[in-house]
Amino acid sequence: MLDKVVIANRGEIALRILRACHALGIRTVAVHSTVDRNLKHVAMADESVCIGPAPSKQSYLDMASIIAAAEVTDAQAIHPGYGFLSENADFAERVEQSGFVFIGPRAETIRMMGDKVEAIRAMKEAGVPCVPGSDGPLGDDTEQNQKIARDIGYPVIVKAAGGGGGRGMRVVHTEAALANAISTTRQEAQAAFGNDMLYMEKFLENPRHVEIQVIADGQGNAVHLGERDCSMQRRHQKVVEEAPAPGITPELRAEIGQVCVEACLRIGYRGAGTFEFLFEDGRFYFIEMNTRIQVEHPVTEMVTGIDLVREQLMIAAGNKLSFTQDDVVLTGHAIECRINAEDPDTFMPSPGLIEHFHVPGGPGVRVDSHIYEGYRVPANYDSMIGKLIVHGMDREQAVARMRVALSEMVVDGIKTNVPLQQRILTDRGFQAGGQNIHYLEKRLAERKEKSLSIV
Repeated sequence: MLDKVVIANRGEIALRILRACHALGIRTVAVHSTVDRNLKHVAMADESVCIGPAPSKQSYLDMASIIAAAEVTDAQAIHPGYGFLSENADFAERVEQSGFVFIGPRAETIRMMGDKVEAIRAMKEAGVPCVPGSDGPLGDDTEQNQKIARDIGYPVIVKAAGGGGGRGMRVVHTEAALANAISTTRQEAQAAFGNDMLYMEKFLENPRHVEIQVIADGQGNAVHLGERDCSMQRRHQKVVEEAPAPGITPELRAEIGQVCVEACLRIGYRGAGTFEFLFEDGRFYFIEMNTRIQVEHPVTEMVTGIDLVREQLMIAAGNKLSFTQDDVVLTGHAIECRINAEDPDTFMPSPGLIEHFHVPGGPGVRVDSHIYEGYRVPANYDSMIGKLIVHGMDREQAVARMRVALSEMVVDGIKTNVPLQQRILTDRGFQAGGQNIHYLEKRLAERKEKSLSIV
């Protein structure tokens, strides 16, 4: 077992990792920026190291400072959580070269999956179903690009190979708009990711976002833990997630899950990972693989009873998976609502002092959050301040429990998106289940138009 782990992150995921470490008897080192010295996990860690000022580039994205923190505290391993450096292949490589264990996949795997063109090529070779596309990067030949688009069929979507998080993509409906879309997206990709490589795919008009959770030990063992539906999105950012996905049959789950497992074995995957798919007309289409723990991992934990962060730590220590595919049984239904410090109507960030905080309770309710009364939410980072997760015997009970939990949640002093989550949970379309990735934005647009017409 590992002896001491540096937690190279902040907020709720840092606290989640710390708790998993302490449950295994692993000592922890919390690294933090100057503005984060009062975070809950910093106070609970065995040791803490300030790694720089508030801006991420000078703290949580500073590879040298994080590795130095591991050196001065005699830690053995570094857990990157999600976001920040979690999918940075150079960081994983530097961690390993410095003599520490990177709690995640090998650098070459992260690098391959981070390059969307290479990832799609690898997945096709592994037999994973993919969206029809350019089968490689786009060149500068306008006529050739137009031919590729015609072969795929409009509408198409132009994507940055190094993109992510909903950035670096543009939908094109006509041939006349293609050249300009490629040029603009290429410029944006270079500015945002330092990589102007683009590729093209068929744009699916009404898909759902369904993803498969996997975990592998890098020693020839891999399993899938079912799927999550993450279709409730705004600007390509997930708002509500659930497991299992409504309408996915056990047969279809087993089929796509096994494909993902075989792909993991083929590429020698190590650690937790997620295959993200668009799902339309009963078919899965691979879009990318996230080589880290996901924000929404708790819904999978709730329906399987498996602690994914614990498994990450065990695998990093050199252990084989502690369970087999036959041990994975999905029980009931789980829903997660992301709680953000933002205006529920304008979505403007709302940093500030939390004057009162009340956590919901009751059967099947879980809250993953780092905030507390008296904590000041900084303006420097992502607005998510927690996750509210519920589990029920079935989806109907889970929805009911989430409605109650949201009504009990109190965060005074700042604005949060709890009212938005309450509207989603009472929306008839959401209650029916199986909505596509455009549904939430359409409903928000309708609400805005209605309010404007009243004024």
